Amino acid sequence: MNPTILIIIVLSVLILFAAFFMVKQQTAAIIERFGKFHSIRQSGLHLKIPLIDKVAGRLSLKILQLDVIVETKTLDDVFVKLKVSVQYKVINNKVYDAFYKLDYPADQITSYVFDVVRAEVPKMKLDDVFVKKDDIALAVKAELNDAMSDYGFDIIRTLVTDIDPDPQVKIAMNRINASEREKIAAQFEGDAQRILIVERAKAEAESKRLQGQGIADQRREIARGLEESVEVLNKVGINSQEASALIVVTQHYDTLQSIGQETNSNLILLPNSPQAGSQMLNDMVASFTASNQIGEAMKNQKPKKKND
Repeated sequence: MNPTILIIIVLSVLILFAAFFMVKQQTAAIIERFGKFHSIRQSGLHLKIPLIDKVAGRLSLKILQLDVIVETKTLDDVFVKLKVSVQYKVINNKVYDAFYKLDYPADQITSYVFDVVRAEVPKMKLDDVFVKKDDIALAVKAELNDAMSDYGFDIIRTLVTDIDPDPQVKIAMNRINASEREKIAAQFEGDAQRILIVERAKAEAESKRLQGQGIADQRREIARGLEESVEVLNKVGINSQEASALIVVTQHYDTLQSIGQETNSNLILLPNSPQAGSQMLNDMVASFTASNQIGEAMKNQKPKKKND
């Protein structure tokens, strides 16, 4: 075969293959003819004039995400880093603007994010930055939508995904939080201790009341028993003084016996002669007699004062 014809065939095949091109799904291809914009091709197989038309570029129509980290200062002079995530995409009917009006859309978006964040955050205190992060994101989205729509980009969503104060500030914030929790814990412990003391005092008061009631009942029963003992002794011909002496002596020796049975009791010296019981009885009778005389004298003095 003639070499010239072979060369022509090869060139024809290459030109034929160069005339066809494919565009992927969710992608737009920009076609230029002699360096001038000609058309926009969507996904599929397309034909162009070789050596005249060329694919100037391709734009993705998918949603893209750009993460921007901004360092700024709050109203209370705390430096903080904010991570702002911007989700954006090329508007389908503005592919021309997105390709020709803006060379580096990510850099443009970053500039607007810096501008808005550094305008909004210095108006807030650090605690408000955490609380109002959604307000910051909305402010960034509103500013970007106004600016980037002219360049063929739509801002889908903006998110403040991270707020990172200075490490020393975080340590201080954690310390404040721990102190608050310790304060609350101390208050609860104090309330619990107060309730315990009050309940213990109530229990002790109730115990004292019951103890006093028990002592009063005991003395009442002792007096009733003594009274019955005296009546029984009187029936057998023993007068009241002798009966009282007998009862006192009996209780005296019962007390000695009770103390002697306690091996761990302290040393107590008590009179143990029979005369001791009689002496105690005489002392008691003398004290009762003196008390009765003083009472009678006071009763007699009251009518005289009224007559005066």
